[in-house]
Formats: sequence, structure tokens, C-alpha cells
Amino acid sequence: MSALKWIGATLGWTLGGPIGAIIGLALGSLGDAMSDKENLLGNGQAKTQQKRQPNYRRQPNYRTQQQRRSQTTSGDFEVSLLILASVVIKADGVQDQRELDYVRLKFVELYGKDRANKAFRLFKNISSQKVSTRDVCLQIQQMMDHASRLQLLHFLFGIAKADGMVTDDEEDQVQRISNYLGISSRDYSSIKAMFYNSSDNAYKILEIDKTATTDQIKKAYRNMAKKYHPDRVEHLGEEHRKGAEEKFKQVQKAYEFLQKERRF
Repeated sequence: MSALKWIGATLGWTLGGPIGAIIGLALGSLGDAMSDKENLLGNGQAKTQQKRQPNYRRQPNYRTQQQRRSQTTSGDFEVSLLILASVVIKADGVQDQRELDYVRLKFVELYGKDRANKAFRLFKNISSQKVSTRDVCLQIQQMMDHASRLQLLHFLFGIAKADGMVTDDEEDQVQRISNYLGISSRDYSSIKAMFYNSSDNAYKILEIDKTATTDQIKKAYRNMAKKYHPDRVEHLGEEHRKGAEEKFKQVQKAYEFLQKERRF
């Protein structure tokens, strides 16, 4: 299998818009660009896909948006992840090898060594480009379901923390991405708390404050368990369902911590 055929059959809405332009340029920098680009773009289907893309500076109607979000594939998620990972890694002006290793390791865990190596080839070419974070995130926000966007955010915090700390520049960039993706401040704070150590992390993960009653804590846990349940991203494939288990476990740990602290 050539270097990029692995993703061609699974790409949907990312073939058009700003993401499609970034991927096209990245492919053009590869030695086997001509043959693989044709496969990636689906034997002429790219033109049709691109025509279907909305104006990303305007909100599409609700029905169209919901229909397209339901069509998000593993390939769409993977390409979105590669682009946003490149943005976060460059946030502090330095491409730390530990962050690059984290991306590679996570891709190996998700997709296996062979597919991860091919994804990383594409990632390197994406990293050399100047990316319009707003335009990319707006496309993702319009086309990707909420649970998958939360999964993206969780991965990006993991990249920022890979070198042992999250710099102010990296945190600002991740928060900017979160805002562009249409993720609420409460959801952002919940995922952020999973990567920091503080006395009130359990409350932040469950999106409640310290004045919450026992009943409110129980209700919050049920709500967050539903929101972060791995089944919410099963449409992206088993590999992403497994990746989502990490967030789900953090919710469980937060609840268990409060059970012990509150003794209920």
C-alpha cells in the first residue's frame, strides 16, 4: 500500500474547505504525491465534495450541519487531529521532541505502527505550513459532533503536557482552539482539570463547585459519564472508542475521590 492510500477511503468532509487546502499542499510535498493524491481525493470525488462545502464564515442551516456531523469518519478526525496538533506544538515557538514523540506514540496506540508512521509523514508536511487556526476550527466545529470535538481537545492537552508542563502560550492556544471549536468554558475546564493537580480538580472535572450537595454530585457524575462515555465516539472506529476511555476513567476517579472525601 502506498504511503497515503491508508486514509483516502475514509475521508469525507475534510476534502474541501481550509482543511482540504492544507492536506492538498502537504501531499504535494511528498515524493509519491501524484499517485497518492488521486487516491486520497477519491478518483475525482474531491471536486464534488468541495462544491458541497459551505462558506465557512457563515453558519449552515441546522439540518445540514447535523447531517454532516453524523458523517464524520475516522479519517476526518485523524486529519483534523494532525492539523491541530501541529498548531499546539508550535504554540511556544519550539517543536519539542517530547511533544513530537507523544503524537507519534498516541498514533501508534490508536492505529498501529504502520499507519502511525504514514500519518507522521503527513504531519511533518502539515507542520511546515502556516495554518489559519480559526478557519480550520470553524470547519471542524460545523462538521464534527460534540463528543468528537471533546476528544480532540483532550488529545491537544496531552500534547501540551507531554514535556512535563503546559506553557502559557500552549494553554492560550488550546483555549483559543476550544473557543473556535464551540466548546463551552465548563467543558474546557473539565478536560483541562484532567491534566493538572489541584485540590478542586474533582469538582472541575464533574463541572460543579465545592458547594455542591451529595445529590448534585451524583447527578453531575451521571451527566458527565454520559457525555464522556466511549460509545459517544464509536462512529469514529474502535481505535477512537478506546482512546475515549481515558477521559471516562478520569470522570470515574473524580467521583470516587468525592465519595471518599464526602463519605457517601
